This record gives sequence, structure tokens and C-alpha cells, in this order.
Amino acid sequence: MGNAWQKINKEGFTLVELVVVIVIIGILSALGGKLILAPVSNYVDLNRRAQLVDQAEMAMRRMQRDIRQALPNSIRIDSSGQYLELLSTVAGGRYRSYPDPVSGGDVLDFTQPDTGFDVLGSLTRVPNAGQRLIVYNISSIGNSGNAYAAGADNTAIIGGGTTADYINLTPAFNFANSSPYQRFFVVDQPVTYTCEGGSLNRYSSYAISQIQPTSSLNSPALVATHIASCRFSYDPGASQRAGLVTLKLSLSEEGETITLLHQVHVVNTP
Repeated sequence: MGNAWQKINKEGFTLVELVVVIVIIGILSALGGKLILAPVSNYVDLNRRAQLVDQAEMAMRRMQRDIRQALPNSIRIDSSGQYLELLSTVAGGRYRSYPDPVSGGDVLDFTQPDTGFDVLGSLTRVPNAGQRLIVYNISSIGNSGNAYAAGADNTAIIGGGTTADYINLTPAFNFANSSPYQRFFVVDQPVTYTCEGGSLNRYSSYAISQIQPTSSLNSPALVATHIASCRFSYDPGASQRAGLVTLKLSLSEEGETITLLHQVHVVNTP
């Protein structure tokens, strides 16, 4: 037995045996690598897809919140479907149109310039001086009933001393038309969403213009990245009643692309 062990130890392994062992180890390593690589690759792909979907959903929710707070009939989308603009409201209520039989009260006069009026009920948020008060906005085009128009006939400036129960107007303003529902809205700023340079951006705090801006806006707030394409559309539906905004976003990263379609119901009753 001792002589046999000494013989093996002296002669060692042949080159053929070493090559066979190396080949077998290589095959086992390749098979093992594939078994490990597939689950890891699937996990990475799933994680990337989940991040894209989450980012797109957050962007949709942000846009939906602004759209639902838009002034009735103020949503407008350019011909390319890349720019969506709206007038953002921060408050709204009903104005007094008839005196109270007991206490009287200050009504909103539509026959001449008026400096203020009583709010029916109380506002949940007191408007700031300088914000716009709008009555009966019925269109985003034309010169009448359009808050975008230069010298709009339905837009007054809120003055100092305004409370949750009383609105001061500075200067006095004569609204062209009353609201069938005695409604008014307080607008603080215009807002534009657009896809540009692979990002979804939100612009605000720029001047209201009768011509929808599609360039030369101020510094944007980033909403989402990895934007491959986007498309906005608006169906106004029944006049001054309801509309439907359709938002379509495609996000792409490392060959992975996801597309989300979202529709937002818009109440346009002025």
C-alpha cells in the first residue's frame, strides 16, 4: 500500500486530466453563473420598472391636483399637445346678490363699479391682496368672459382688509356678467406643464397672457425625469358643464419603457 501511494505521488496528474478538470469546472461555473444571473437580472429589471411607474404615477397625481383646482373653463392645450396651461384657484365661494331681509348686507353690484361684497358663508382661506377675483369665466378664448384676455371683463383685484366674510376690491370693478350660481373664484397664478429635454416641468408665477405661452417661461420646477414622450388633450364636453383632460406619459430608462394614460374629469360650471 505504501509503495502504491509513493508511485502516485511521484507521477502526479497528466496534462489531459488537468484539461478535463478545468473544462468541467468551467462548465459548472457557467451553469452556476446563469442560475444566479437570471434572478438578479429579473430583480433589477423589476425594480427599474417599478421606479418608472412610481415616478409616472406621482407626476400624474401632481397634474391631477392642479387640474382639479383650475378655474372653470381655463384649461388650454396648444396644438402640439405638449403644453397644458390653467389658472390655479386658491379659494372660491358665493357672493351676496340680494340683501338679507333682516340684516341687509353688501351685495355685489353688476350695474356699476363696486368696491366689495359679502361672502355667503365663510371662506376656508382668506385671499391675499393682489390676487384676482373672477366671476363667470366661460371661455379661454375671445375677449368676453375670458380671464386670460387683456383687460378681462370678469377679473378684479382683491384689496387689503379682505376677510373670510367680506371681499374688498381695489380699484372698484364692474363685472360684465353675473354667475347663475352666484359663484366667484380667487386665482393666484397661471400654471403650465410641458415635456422638454427628457423632463416633465411645471412653470408658475409668470404673467397671464391671452396668447398661450409655449416658450420663454421662467425657471421650471422639475416634476419627472426619463420622459420619452408625452401628450395632453382636452375635450371640453358640454359647454360650461364638464370636460375631460387626457394625460399620456411614457418614461424610458436603459431600454425599459412604460406608458401611463390618465383621464381627469373637470367641472366647468362657472
